Amino acid sequence: MAKGKAKGPKGKKITLKVAKNSIKITFDGRRRLDLSKMGITTFPRCILKLADVDELDLSRNMLKKIPDSIEKFQNLRWLDLHSNQIEKLPETIGMLQNLSYLNICNNKLTSKNLPVELSQLKNLRSLNLGLNQIDNIPTTLGALKELHEVGLFDNYLTAIPNSVAKLPKLKKLNVKRNPFPTPSDEELFVDTIKRIESLYLVDEKDLCHPCLKKCQDERDKLNKLKSRVPSSLRKPNFSSLMTPNSTAKENQAEWR
Repeated sequence: MAKGKAKGPKGKKITLKVAKNSIKITFDGRRRLDLSKMGITTFPRCILKLADVDELDLSRNMLKKIPDSIEKFQNLRWLDLHSNQIEKLPETIGMLQNLSYLNICNNKLTSKNLPVELSQLKNLRSLNLGLNQIDNIPTTLGALKELHEVGLFDNYLTAIPNSVAKLPKLKKLNVKRNPFPTPSDEELFVDTIKRIESLYLVDEKDLCHPCLKKCQDERDKLNKLKSRVPSSLRKPNFSSLMTPNSTAKENQAEWR
């Protein structure tokens, strides 16, 4: 018997009839083409004849590639591709200008296979890139000013660009289980000092019990940090300088 090339799973063939029967009406009246959990291995071309749908669900299949023809779905507001084997997104995904929800979680995407055209999805409100193989988030995603939710969990990230972390409408940023560097005691100490020094001082009697308890807990944390930080980082105590003038205050950093 001749040895041939090993074949992957054949997958289920989706016909136009099957696709039409898979269209559902959502609670808000939109037409959703639901082909999730169908064992699909290749993008079914027949659904291009149904490109006027509002939502497309191809999640939990075995897709490795999304074709350039995805741009045909100009009405698409909701696209779910999670839990496939997708290694690359097409550049034409940036043509889906009405898209507000994009879920590409649990695939095999890497940083180099995230097209820069994602930054063209100006109406995108929710983007899920969790559970992939991404080690770098492109700063161009900071152009997506309508984003409310971003999922980046379970990747290989060591930093989040400010352009993404400071998006104006961002309410939820999930970056759990990434290999971020652990801050040193010195960094924790400096950050805590900055945070506490920005607070207003009040008398304990003016605080409610929960607020007082929170302040006491924060003070305890600070004291623990102080005990672990090298003396070189601690603020010096000018015991002989009882009432320094303004010039002295401004120059104290130089004295150190």
